[in-house]
Amino acid sequence: MTLDLPLIWSAVIATAVLMYVLLDGFDLGVGALFPFATDAERDVMTASIAPVWDGNETWLVLGGGGLFAAFPLAYSIVMPAFYAPIMVMLAALIFRGVAFEFRAHGRRRGRRFWTYAFAGGSILATLAQGFVLGGFVQGVAVTGRSFSGGPFDWLTPFSVLTAISLALGYALLGACWLIGKTEGELQDKARRWARRLALAVGVAMGLVSLATLSVDPDVSARWGVSMSAVDFRRLLPLSPAPILGAASLVLVFLSSRWRSRSFTPYLGAAGVFLSGYAGLAISIAPYVAPYKITLWQAAARDNALGLLLVGVVILLPVVLGYTAYVYWVFRGKASVDHGY
Repeated sequence: MTLDLPLIWSAVIATAVLMYVLLDGFDLGVGALFPFATDAERDVMTASIAPVWDGNETWLVLGGGGLFAAFPLAYSIVMPAFYAPIMVMLAALIFRGVAFEFRAHGRRRGRRFWTYAFAGGSILATLAQGFVLGGFVQGVAVTGRSFSGGPFDWLTPFSVLTAISLALGYALLGACWLIGKTEGELQDKARRWARRLALAVGVAMGLVSLATLSVDPDVSARWGVSMSAVDFRRLLPLSPAPILGAASLVLVFLSSRWRSRSFTPYLGAAGVFLSGYAGLAISIAPYVAPYKITLWQAAARDNALGLLLVGVVILLPVVLGYTAYVYWVFRGKASVDHGY
């Protein structure tokens, strides 16, 4: 039996992207919540992500680098389609990182400026990722083996809806992270944020899910939904994905009221993203340049994939182990004494 290396590599890249969303998502969400906190609360919020925020972005490098190495054709098609939002995202992440460092040493005006810069960079990076996601789901124009669309094909009402939904989702992750990492008044405030955001995310996910059914006939056919009827034989086997999302939102809403088990809301928020991720996989797999190029068509040669996989098998457990160790070491409640 031979290994399906393109399928294995697609799983590696999908895992890296999911890890990025769950980990960097909460610290981007913390930055997005900055405008709703006092300056003293912002110091604690910063301290809660200080040990991990830069390491979280490692997964973005693995996802992008893995796409370039394992699926070069997909990379050459997808990147030109999203140059603008990707460049905005990278600039926002860089500016946000600078603001994170400089805010700790700023005085009055400088501190205020870097506070706004950190919040703005977090929000802008999140929206840019949402535009990329929305543009990707709605499909990429391909002629032959090249991108044939325009530089702003990604900017549509669907991608706007996706970007807003992702921003709400990241803010939910951030609020749930703060519930687990803070105490007192800030934790109470984070609990209120989480309940309100859970409702908003529920509405947003419903709208995005309905809109996704209209982006391509193949997507609606996979879910067994058409304008005239619903094929329950197709829909019911896929129903665990939306059920998981709904149950996770209920868990976030209820557990944000509990005084014990303060990381339960974050687990619920992670379940919401797992649900959305599963729905995305069902909708677009096996395409890596929807809805034209499959992962087998875009993959590099098997000998190259095999050689690269050896490195991943060695390094990925190291990265996972180091990440787990860092989170374990800094598992306690955040304090301004523990930040910069």
